[in-house]
Amino acid sequence: MASTEGCEELNLEELSITGLYKMTSPVWGDDRGFFREWFKLPELNETGISFIAAQANLSRSARNVVRGLHFSVAPEGQAKVVTCAEGELVDVMVDLRVGSPTFGKTEFITLRGGDGVSLYLPSGIGHGFCATSDDAVLVYLLSSTYNSTAELEVHPFDSELMVPWPLSGEAILSDKDAAAPSLADRRLDNTLPKYEQPL
Repeated sequence: MASTEGCEELNLEELSITGLYKMTSPVWGDDRGFFREWFKLPELNETGISFIAAQANLSRSARNVVRGLHFSVAPEGQAKVVTCAEGELVDVMVDLRVGSPTFGKTEFITLRGGDGVSLYLPSGIGHGFCATSDDAVLVYLLSSTYNSTAELEVHPFDSELMVPWPLSGEAILSDKDAAAPSLADRRLDNTLPKYEQPL
């Protein structure tokens, strides 16, 4: 576990997928609510990661909404920093990078509004989440802007990945996610991202 000096800093922990980090920061709360710093570039840079935010997104979901598994094959890559601003969700990350030492590995992290946890996803990670509260808000920074031809998906209920989504009822999917190709199909059409060794 790598952390910066000082008791009020963002602490980083690399997870089981190569290059994927859990970032934990203090949460200051009182009767007005809470305040937290959910992203600090200097702490991320200390791991050797260079991240520049090119776009910021916000997604609100009802309970049992499943979004994903999404990934980008943009030539410049697309890393993400994500956190939950409100409610609760389970964030799902799958290593889809061909040649990665952790290819096919899945990580699950529960995120709650105000829990002080953010995630850094390197380019090529399949990302999705399931809302486990009545209303859940995910906010995320992207290192490259939306490119319709480069934004792809693998079916969230792919029979090879067997993601155990934490559903309390029937999954609610977009038409696009429900029609997403399998991981095997992505392999066949050579549309999975490639793993690049860190410098």
